[in-house]
Amino acid sequence: MEQQKTFVEDIERTLYDIRNEDHSVYKTERGLTEDIIRDISRQKKDPEWMLDFRLQSLEKYYQIPLPVWGPDISELNMDDIVTYVRPGGKMAGNWQEVPEEIKATFDRLGIPEAERTSLSGVGAQYDSEVVYHRVQKELSDQGVIYTDFETAVHEYEDIVKEYFMKLVPPKDHKFAALHGAVWSGGSFVYVPEGVHVDIPLQSYFRLNAAGAGQFEHTLIICEKNSSLHFIEGCSAPRYNVTNLHAGCVELYVKEGARLRYSTIENWSRNMMNLNTKRALVEKDGLIEWVSGSFGSHVSCLYPSSILHGENARCEFTGVTFASRGQDLDTGATVVMLAPNTSANINTRTISKSGGAATYRSAVKVTPGAKGAKCLVNCESLLLDEKSRSDTLPVMDIETDDVEIGHEAKIGRISDEAIFYLTSRGIAEEEAQAMIVRGFVEPVAKALPLEYAVEMNNLINLELVGSMG
Repeated sequence: MEQQKTFVEDIERTLYDIRNEDHSVYKTERGLTEDIIRDISRQKKDPEWMLDFRLQSLEKYYQIPLPVWGPDISELNMDDIVTYVRPGGKMAGNWQEVPEEIKATFDRLGIPEAERTSLSGVGAQYDSEVVYHRVQKELSDQGVIYTDFETAVHEYEDIVKEYFMKLVPPKDHKFAALHGAVWSGGSFVYVPEGVHVDIPLQSYFRLNAAGAGQFEHTLIICEKNSSLHFIEGCSAPRYNVTNLHAGCVELYVKEGARLRYSTIENWSRNMMNLNTKRALVEKDGLIEWVSGSFGSHVSCLYPSSILHGENARCEFTGVTFASRGQDLDTGATVVMLAPNTSANINTRTISKSGGAATYRSAVKVTPGAKGAKCLVNCESLLLDEKSRSDTLPVMDIETDDVEIGHEAKIGRISDEAIFYLTSRGIAEEEAQAMIVRGFVEPVAKALPLEYAVEMNNLINLELVGSMG
């Protein structure tokens, strides 16, 4: 009997591939030089210490070699990338004040609707600048700060100076150094001690310009016994030139605090997505990552959690979907530094039409992490013989008093499963689709579908059965 195969349509990208004419009011020259860095800093009216930080990061960028592992990123040429693009208009707190063309783009993506129905605060970035930002008054009254990162640098300079790129220092790797030199835009969130933000905050990043880079910086600080759910979405139209995304996310979860960070990355197929995300979790704190990687030509994304305090916990849930022309290298990292820390990593990857999906993880248990527990579960589904899936877990365990588990499965849709479902009266095409939906369901249900319209568009994949 000929093997049954399931055909899964690519994500419908028509909505995201709509591109606007380039009406930016300012761009730097292409490339990466000290003059360009000084130009960016001058445009943003950086304080002197930030300019110094940018220039030092630029030096490190040229000193650090490209990584010799992972996907091929040789197509990336920084001499062709514009690192700063300022769209027309100034940041607005009233949606009606946003320039019509930009407003229409975010309207199509559902951002204003999401704000009206389900969000306590929302920020929207277009190219290199935040164009809209608003937070509900009751949060401000509780002392919650949610603003764009440039405003934070000027209005909350002492806090920014204390935390900025301390978790992800420029010396970490070449693209962290690049980010330190050219960062622009992003979000700043500060939740005071004991405050619980019951309704999520959302930031949305849209890159419209061709041949450009986006380098937003997100800094979130949750003080003792506070809680927050933060949602991030990203998209870009497709061009025939390489675009670059090298953002940075730093999350500080203090004692007894809880932070859920949900992100959907749906970049276009010409995007190099080289993003860095890291959380520091103190005693009794919890970081929950919910991560979806659907777009981009190449992705390198491994959110990391440093469990610094006793009983600190990490929950990571991720789904990656790689299709034709995509090499998505994703996973998670956990460093366990304190006693009785725990981590649970649960991922699903799907590959079709020659796409390549790699799960890459690193778990480090230090001698001081006695009583630590960690479970890693990664499952992969190949939908044809042209596609590829790899699982590359690394575990470095330096104490005997630990419970560690790892499960990895790579498979195809079985004839037995199809037979079982069809014998119950379900059509073969629907049976195949049900199996794929069931495969991603543990991850999909963790995504905040009720909050962001765009996320519904990504998760509701169109499943069509076919004979192959």
